[in-house]
Amino acid sequence: MHRKVTPVKIYKRTALIITLILIMASMAGCTTFDNFKAAFIDKPQDKKATIQIGIYEPMSGADKNNAADEIAGIKLAYEQYPTVNGKLVELVEADNASDIYAAETAIRELLLKDPTVIIGSYGSVYSLVAGDYVQEAKVPAIAVTNSNPLVTKNNDYYFRICYVDANQGDLLARYLLEEKDEETAGVLIPENDDAALAVATSFTDRMKAETDNDDAIEVYESYVPGSDDFTEQLEIIRKAGVSNVLLAGDINDSFRIAEQAQKIGVDTTFLGSTDWTAEEFKDLAGDVGTIENVEFISFFGAEEADNKEAEIFMKAYKEKYGSSTPSDAVALGYDAYVIAINAIDKASDDATPEEVRKVLAGQAKFEGASGLITFNGMGDPIKPAYISVWRNGEIETISTINPTL
Repeated sequence: MHRKVTPVKIYKRTALIITLILIMASMAGCTTFDNFKAAFIDKPQDKKATIQIGIYEPMSGADKNNAADEIAGIKLAYEQYPTVNGKLVELVEADNASDIYAAETAIRELLLKDPTVIIGSYGSVYSLVAGDYVQEAKVPAIAVTNSNPLVTKNNDYYFRICYVDANQGDLLARYLLEEKDEETAGVLIPENDDAALAVATSFTDRMKAETDNDDAIEVYESYVPGSDDFTEQLEIIRKAGVSNVLLAGDINDSFRIAEQAQKIGVDTTFLGSTDWTAEEFKDLAGDVGTIENVEFISFFGAEEADNKEAEIFMKAYKEKYGSSTPSDAVALGYDAYVIAINAIDKASDDATPEEVRKVLAGQAKFEGASGLITFNGMGDPIKPAYISVWRNGEIETISTINPTL
C-alpha cells in the first residue's frame, strides 16, 4: 500500500532543505545563497578547467620497454610545465598494448576524451594506425622517435621530432664531406630491408652529388641479416682501402660486423643511425663500454646542450635519475611535450586542436632540449643532429650537423 504525498508535505520538505542550506551558508560565513546557487545550481561551464594532452604509447606488451624512455621524457617535461594559459594540463593516457588491433581501439577511446594534442606512439606502425583517426578528428599528433616517412606523409595532423631514415643517410654523408673532408665511402646493407635501403640511397646520392663523382661509393655490398660471418664483405673493404663505411642494418648485425672488423684488422670506421644510441648496442660491448670503430647519428648531444631549455632538461633529469646521460628518446619525448604546450600557448587562451595544428605547421620555432626545432611542410623537423660515439659506457658527441633549409 502506497502512502499519498500531499503538496503541503512536498512544500514543507522543500522549505526545510532551503532553510538548512541557508543555515550552513550562514555558519560558514563565506558564501551567500547567490554564490551557492551560482556555484552548485547554475554550474556555469564557460571555459575548460584543464587542457588535455594525450599520451598514446605501448604501455604494455612487447614494446613497453622501448616506449618507456619516450614516456619518461614526456612526464619529466610535464613536471616542469604542468600549466599552460593559466590552466592545468591533464595527461590522458592510452595504452596501445604493442598491438595494431589494440592500437585502433586505444586511439579511438583517446579521441573521445577530447585532447588538444596527442604525443606518440613509439613504433611507427602504431602511429600509422592512428593516422586516419587523428586526421578525421582534426587533432594534431606528435610522434617522438618514428623514423618511417609514411607517418607524416599526406597527413597534415601528424608531426615528428626525429629525422626520417633517409634524412639520417644524408646527414652521415654531410658529416663525411664537411667534417672529415672525405670524398669516398663504402656501404654494407642487409638484403630485403626497405628502411636500410632508404638510408643507403640518401647517403649514396649525397656523396655522388657533392663530389660530382659516380664512383664516390667504392664498395657497395649486401649481406644476409642474422649472419655470423662477414669475412667476405670485410675483405672486400680491406682490399678497397675504404676509410668509412655506412652500416644500414640492425643493431646486432652492425655490432657483429664492427667487432669482426676489429678482430681481423680491417682499419675502417663504421657509420650508423640513431638506433646505435640504444643501451642494447652498448651492452653488446660488455664491460668495455667503448667501441672504437663506430660513429653514429644522435638527436641529443649532452655536451652541446647550451640553450635554456636544454639546461632545464639536464638539471631536471639529473635530479630525478642521477648523473647518467639521458637517451635520445628521453630528450625527444621531453621536446614533444614542450612543443605541444608552446603551440597551445601561441594559439590562443582557449586553443582548439585546429589552432594548435596551424601553429605547428606554421614554421614556428620551438626551443627544445635537443635544439631549435621547426616543422617543414611535411610535418618533419628541421633541427640540429649530432655525430656521437660510445666511450666509457657513455654517449659522447664529437660533431654537430646543423640543418640546411
